[in-house]
Amino acid sequence: MNGTVVLINLLGGVALLLWGLRMVRTGMTRMLGNRLVGVLERGFRNRLRAFITGLSITVALQSSTATALLTTSLAARNLVATAAALAVLLGADVGTALVAQVLSFDLSVLSPILIFAGMAMFFAINDRRMRNLGRIGLGLGLMLLALALIVQSTEPLRTSSGAQFVLAALSGEPVIAVLVGLGLTWLAHSSLAMVLLIASLTASGILSMDTAVLLVLGANAGAGLPPLTATMASGPVARRPAVGNLLFRFAGVIVAAFFVGQIVQWLPLIEAAPARQVVNFHLGFNIVMALICLPLIDLMSRLTERLLPIPALESSRDPSPVNLDRSVLDQPAIALSNATLEVVRMGDVLDEMLREARQALVDRDTVLSKAVIQKDDVVDDYYRAIKSYLADIDGEMQSRSDSRRCMDIMNFTTHLEHVGDIISLSLAETVRSATKAGVVLKDEEQNRLLQVFQLVEENLRLSLSVFLTNDKQAARRLMEQKFALRQMERSSVEAMHQKLQDGEALTSDQSALGLDILRDLRHINSHLTTSAYPILEDSGELRTSRLKPAPAE
Repeated sequence: MNGTVVLINLLGGVALLLWGLRMVRTGMTRMLGNRLVGVLERGFRNRLRAFITGLSITVALQSSTATALLTTSLAARNLVATAAALAVLLGADVGTALVAQVLSFDLSVLSPILIFAGMAMFFAINDRRMRNLGRIGLGLGLMLLALALIVQSTEPLRTSSGAQFVLAALSGEPVIAVLVGLGLTWLAHSSLAMVLLIASLTASGILSMDTAVLLVLGANAGAGLPPLTATMASGPVARRPAVGNLLFRFAGVIVAAFFVGQIVQWLPLIEAAPARQVVNFHLGFNIVMALICLPLIDLMSRLTERLLPIPALESSRDPSPVNLDRSVLDQPAIALSNATLEVVRMGDVLDEMLREARQALVDRDTVLSKAVIQKDDVVDDYYRAIKSYLADIDGEMQSRSDSRRCMDIMNFTTHLEHVGDIISLSLAETVRSATKAGVVLKDEEQNRLLQVFQLVEENLRLSLSVFLTNDKQAARRLMEQKFALRQMERSSVEAMHQKLQDGEALTSDQSALGLDILRDLRHINSHLTTSAYPILEDSGELRTSRLKPAPAE
């Protein structure tokens, strides 16, 4: 067999291995969906729990890169401190090493069984959960088949003088060997695939153990690059966990590289099989790194804060989307979670606009009213960015539930954009014009309006909670609040008309101001309640129409 055929077979095996990994990760993310973000958020309470959370999610996804991207997305929104995020990433490193341990055993006999069972479940069963389980089984089967193909295709390299010359050169150049492992891992975006490939080549006798150890060290260093490159366009807070994790990895690799000779002598004491020695070293390296680095997390957190400070100008700048990572567009569950986080950040801007509009009414502050009007540009930026991101999510990879969630996000984002328009073009402009014209509301009327303001602000926060959690009880409460606000508006209008009938002093400008503000707040609230509709429709708790049937003729 000539060298070209061997290379083609080897590349085909590596490609099949990466595709199997992708199928497993896709199946798991579709099964877990937005719960991935919830699991991460609950795991940030202490560093040990964060470490275990990172390990568990990575074992499920079989990708430390996917875990890292989720974590940096949450860090960008200040939902997780840098120290806790670093603990998650250390757990992810150990998690991917544990997966390599399992896959390094000779499980080739299971490959056809998993492929057949996975295909049968995917095509014969309509249940979404079972189809995703079939996808996971199919991916695992392809991975085992790929490993067998790699071992088979590299057999001729044992007697190849050219291959032996190249590998001998790597053995004599530890820095080059580490850099080769780093570069290949970065290109593949998978340290797991790289370590399994190294183990397969070592089992075939192609790689010496010292070269294999150096390549594994390079793979561990290279695994820290994809999260870093994916967050390059993000702010300093989002980049800190990736930078800290990369510094930990580089420091560990540099130190371990000086002891490769001793490590190679110790590895046979655990297991004699070359492939097992490779994955044992990979696991041992990451466990030692976790034991050493976990106590140093706070120190690394402070170091990354110095390396990546928040500039004074940036801290006062208007917020902008930071979680819309386009490298995960082919993983709909993660991409939709990123979009969800940005919708919540968009809602935070609207919450601030509402509060400032209320304060401008109380203080009769035209400057504050103008600032509220200008913030609508920020809301529009969020809307355009989220809309473009959702449109680019890989449509072929979306399940029915992912497609439904995508539509729900787009629908709610559109309603929030309308809320921004109402606040800036109508509500804040009305307050500013009335203040400039010297219109002053009576205390009783202003207090009544402030109560409505407060209810709408509470409903905004509640609508974001419903959108984020899909909680049915919260959705019902949001709808009930809609009816309560409608009643408050009716009572306010009736009280105003009664005062006019009683001859109390109330100018037409005062009356118009009060009615205009009530109208705007009611319209805002109507847009906010749309987050409850999909949940209540699915549970059968929403009427299809309020219109009574026409009487029979």
